[in-house]
Amino acid sequence: MPKGKKAKGKKVAPAPSVARKHEAKKVVNPLFEKRPKNFGIGQDIQPKRDLTRFVKWPRYIRLQRQRSILYKRLKVPPAINLFTQALDRQTATQLFKLAHKYRPETKQEKKQRLLARAEQKAAGKGDTPTKRPPVLRAGVNTVTSLVESKKAQLVIIAHDVDPIELVVFLPALCRKMGVPYCIVKGRARLGRLVHRKTCTSVAFTQTNPEDKGALAKLVEAIKTNYNDRYEEIRRHWGRWYHGPQIHSPHL
Repeated sequence: MPKGKKAKGKKVAPAPSVARKHEAKKVVNPLFEKRPKNFGIGQDIQPKRDLTRFVKWPRYIRLQRQRSILYKRLKVPPAINLFTQALDRQTATQLFKLAHKYRPETKQEKKQRLLARAEQKAAGKGDTPTKRPPVLRAGVNTVTSLVESKKAQLVIIAHDVDPIELVVFLPALCRKMGVPYCIVKGRARLGRLVHRKTCTSVAFTQTNPEDKGALAKLVEAIKTNYNDRYEEIRRHWGRWYHGPQIHSPHL
């Protein structure tokens, strides 16, 4: 065989048409033309983005967020950490249901009562003063006086009082005077009981005979959770957490 010439081999037959995959051609409607958007400067309108980071929040929101971060970063002493241990939901529901019965009268109710008394006096039936019903006593100064004089049967303190110094002494005072106390969520919730926007603390002083059993059960449960655990609570510091920058490998 002469050099440079290659032997001719047989051509391999192509694969049968049945074995080939038929790709369906996409039907394009010529009436609809593609118009890709251009998000360059001065071009198409930009898509909506989450701009939460750029919002200038109100001052009170910034303060409460900074305060919550400080509570997480710093070592919180036991006297303040106690206010994170609120009453459980079931007991709190029973407590507020009972407290709702002893809401003080509103301005309109007082006006109606005095008006009826004045009409009775004008009719010549005599001025008979009505007996003061047992109601909740509200306000940190009032509650403190009642605890010191041992007239309070149960003290309810809000967990989110600001500044906390207003009520930080109250649990220790209640424990010293032997008055049962509890921490509940929401100064606004306490405020609704006494027809105010917010309230730091309220106290039971008297109850009707039919509610004494219910109050005694609540006091027993609350004493177990708070008064009897005082020595354990006073040794428990609040846990603090590191920020995200400490754990970041890029810093």
